Amino acid sequence: MTAAASLRARVAARIGRLRLDVEIDTAGGTLVLVGPNGSGKTSLLSLLLGVLPVERGRVEVGGAVLLDTEAGVDVPVEERGIGYVPQDYALFPHLSVRENVAFAVTSAASRRGSVGRADSVDRAERVDAMLNELGIAALARRRTQALSGGEQQRVALARALSVSPRALLLDEPLAALDVHSRREVRAFLAGYLRALALPTIVVTHDAADARQLGRRVAVMEAGRVTQAGTWDELAARPGSRFVEELVASERGGGE
Repeated sequence: MTAAASLRARVAARIGRLRLDVEIDTAGGTLVLVGPNGSGKTSLLSLLLGVLPVERGRVEVGGAVLLDTEAGVDVPVEERGIGYVPQDYALFPHLSVRENVAFAVTSAASRRGSVGRADSVDRAERVDAMLNELGIAALARRRTQALSGGEQQRVALARALSVSPRALLLDEPLAALDVHSRREVRAFLAGYLRALALPTIVVTHDAADARQLGRRVAVMEAGRVTQAGTWDELAARPGSRFVEELVASERGGGE
């Protein structure tokens, strides 16, 4: 398998009262981002997406420069090619599973100007392929509001990946699930992300998620990365009270 590209970024911005100055690198795999509430994790994702303005910085994915304030480069949100799954999944409740995924594929095709009949067939095949890949083809005609949390999470993931993104951002992807579903979906997601070979950032507050979902973990506190490494490295030498408590929660009978 070809090694995944990396998402590398150094961004600085002021978000309300928070001064954010962060440098990250997914290092060819999945980077898990943990930190206390208000540390800037979700804001960082918004900066990478281009939703929030950056004062200075650079964002690069696999050699494609999406932002470089010194060079005057700032690729629009819709052209950055970054897949995003928000915490609440943001699915359209009045649409079916298939229609939710098709909406993303059609929107992306419209931006590219791919609107011919042959393109329509290609889009339909793309939607079917993603539903099969995520194991939700049997749910294609069901409304998303009738699905379980784990099923909704897979639909949101299928929608984000259906447009062949350069990178993937997941914001608390398991937070809405109950304990049993969380364990089941975490196991699926961990294996899927390993096989995906796509630069990915997963935001979580959960120790078990941090340990299992990514190869490396970065700790954000007060708008900065204060420690980074594998879970075992963080556990062996916690650099702050937050990391100590996070490690303790996992050792003390976490999932």
